[in-house]
Amino acid sequence: MKKPKLSFWQIWNMSFGFLGIQFGFALQNGNVSRIFQTLGAEIDQIPILWIAAPVTGLIIQPIIGYMSDKTWGRLGRRRPFFLVGAILASTALFLMPNSPGLWIAVGMLWIMDASINITMEPFRAFVGDMLPDEQRTKGFTMQSFFIGIGAFVASWLPYALSEWFHISNTAPEGQIPMTVRLSFYLGGGVFLLAVLWTVFRTKEYSPEELKSFADSSDSEAEKHDDTPDPVRKYLRRGIIWTLVGVAFALPVYYLKLEKELYILAGGFGIFGILQLLSAAMINSNKEKNGLVSIITDLYHMPLTMKQLAIVQFFSWFALFSMWIYTTPAVTSHLYHTADTTTVAYNEGANLVSGMFGWYNLFAAAFGLVLLPFLARLTNRKITHSIALVVGGLGLASIMILSNPQHMIFSMIGIGLAWASILAMPYAILTGSLPSHKMGVYMGIFNFFIVIPQILAATILGFMVKSLFGGDSIYALLTGGISMLVAAVLILFVKDTNPK
Repeated sequence: MKKPKLSFWQIWNMSFGFLGIQFGFALQNGNVSRIFQTLGAEIDQIPILWIAAPVTGLIIQPIIGYMSDKTWGRLGRRRPFFLVGAILASTALFLMPNSPGLWIAVGMLWIMDASINITMEPFRAFVGDMLPDEQRTKGFTMQSFFIGIGAFVASWLPYALSEWFHISNTAPEGQIPMTVRLSFYLGGGVFLLAVLWTVFRTKEYSPEELKSFADSSDSEAEKHDDTPDPVRKYLRRGIIWTLVGVAFALPVYYLKLEKELYILAGGFGIFGILQLLSAAMINSNKEKNGLVSIITDLYHMPLTMKQLAIVQFFSWFALFSMWIYTTPAVTSHLYHTADTTTVAYNEGANLVSGMFGWYNLFAAAFGLVLLPFLARLTNRKITHSIALVVGGLGLASIMILSNPQHMIFSMIGIGLAWASILAMPYAILTGSLPSHKMGVYMGIFNFFIVIPQILAATILGFMVKSLFGGDSIYALLTGGISMLVAAVLILFVKDTNPK
């Protein structure tokens, strides 16, 4: 039996929650660096202050994916996680702009990002669960539409509150402007209400129904091997990765490199230790647990997923360079100030927030109309490559601008790339995943979103300070080049259903 096709409005309802999710993410991405600077952070500190969020996501996403694969109750399989995450994230959005100090703000970012991840991670698997393969491009582009609309409104909120409602956009030193605070309050309400719409306006297939469906994703399920590897492989890999972590940490210590690099070393070492723990559990006949299952699935990824992982790495490295550095880059490069108390700085910060809104609006339009058209005209890989080329050139072009208002042309390219990044890799991926592993593999796939964020937060801070002379505009150029690399790599990915 094949999964039935869903109507436009059914796909609309199951995707509507992303309006709230991206509302929260857009407020976070567009304003957190501003909050950090306001509370006293130096420019070269900003990347490392973001690090708690992606590290938490790296841990949470596969766990939530694994748990949602195993869950079934009154609210279904994925929806309980939508609801819990939305409640927590909305609370964090209310509290974030009231942080009395820098490290409280860092902690709130950690809580907020973790909560958003609890809600967001099962949404991707939700599309894989509910839609036949031929509708998944439509499903993920619908998510792109809501992501774009939510982010557009959220990004423009501080500007709108300032210009239209004459709410103060400045504040005494060390205090968050009222425009930012009110934006976060409104964002918390929108987040919760949008997710509640999806929770109560959709239904899910039971585990038994999912097993009975024979769509294209299940062809790969037959090939998927859930059996753990021999103990010696886990031991060998664990020892290697642990030694890599140590080897990476030593030059950081002896050469007195940036301390942020210890995070990468620690990541390598922890990954090694987790594999050693898995080996011990398997050796003790205790392999039926989440840790062993996730580590095994990581090494048994379908070929398509492995190839897409590399594309995702370079795509999201570019995006994080933009989110972390656009505000300081634009305020210093185009407004010639780094003083957060000045009118010029806050005008520049509001411009960035507004421009982030525009690229999200472009993404909404491209996701709903242009991307499905291009995918039908060519295929998903070519569509994604075109989008990444245009986006990479758009991001790099900010460096040569002299008029801040001309950033709108850069945002058109970034919007096309953003829409495609949110849709095409997932549409390609779901066709290669076994249905009973959809959640955990979506969580593992998000590793390759989080890892470049960690790398951007550690390496880019070092590069801006030591290589670029503190000029953050070069971080945006680096991001543009990274997106162009991804545009080439996507052409070599195996797509089981190109259209």
